[in-house]
Amino acid sequence: MELIWLEDYLELARTGNFSRAAEARHLTQPAFSRRIRALEEWAGVTLFDRATQPVQLTVAGREFQPLAAMLIRRIADARAHVREVAAAEAATIRIAATHALSLIFFPPWLKRLEAAGLICCVQLTSDTLSAVETLLLDGRAHFLLCHVHDEVPLRLPANEFVSAVVANDRLMPCAAPGLVASGAALSDAPLLAYGAGSGLGRILRSLLGARLPRLLSAPALTADLAGALRALCLDGRGVAWLPATLVEDDLKSGRLVTFADASLEVPVAVRLFRPLMPLTPTAEELWRLAQEQGS
Repeated sequence: MELIWLEDYLELARTGNFSRAAEARHLTQPAFSRRIRALEEWAGVTLFDRATQPVQLTVAGREFQPLAAMLIRRIADARAHVREVAAAEAATIRIAATHALSLIFFPPWLKRLEAAGLICCVQLTSDTLSAVETLLLDGRAHFLLCHVHDEVPLRLPANEFVSAVVANDRLMPCAAPGLVASGAALSDAPLLAYGAGSGLGRILRSLLGARLPRLLSAPALTADLAGALRALCLDGRGVAWLPATLVEDDLKSGRLVTFADASLEVPVAVRLFRPLMPLTPTAEELWRLAQEQGS
């Protein structure tokens, strides 16, 4: 069944005349008649009494008339709805970000982009690095925002993805003041480590694993989220390498202190990754502004 058959049917019901209905539908009368017949064959009933002048609807035809009008309206509404959804989807930027950046870095960063002229809806997905890498690889996100170190590459093929530095950060060994005051040496202090899915854990294991083998072999506690390790540090549970952006206020207020000298800090970059293939106009605008602000 085709939508145009319903429109033909309603026009014939309105005029009661095949010739005038065909003219209104910009068809020859034979072509118009064939379409009415096709609708009746689809319905399995005769909709018009052709023996009368003007042509009259049969009982089944009268019953069908409001249903046909409703179907046309519903289909038109459905088309308008999916077009609205598609337009909203095209204007929505999907960003996958690690938990550590979603919590502290992302809100002011987005605000700066909006102040520079970005107008869009953003769908932010926050997860471990392994999970958000997969979102970008599968095409379910336009962008990936994460901490990176040049010596610890991501799983993103260089011939398919490109990135821009949008900020700089560093991982700092932090602990509660009481733990530092106790005089415990770093070699003896309980170490709080990131889980296997954490990007920060990847970086620390690669760069500090040789100097601090207990990070790999015997951490006191393990968690995927920097926010969870921060809470454990505040509770005096041990030493964790936390992003400076996450603990800036804690360090200023004295709730946390750095446990070791600066040689154990790890500089990292905050990078925005995207596919090389063209994105939506709104996503391309975000990329342009992010590059400008990053530089």
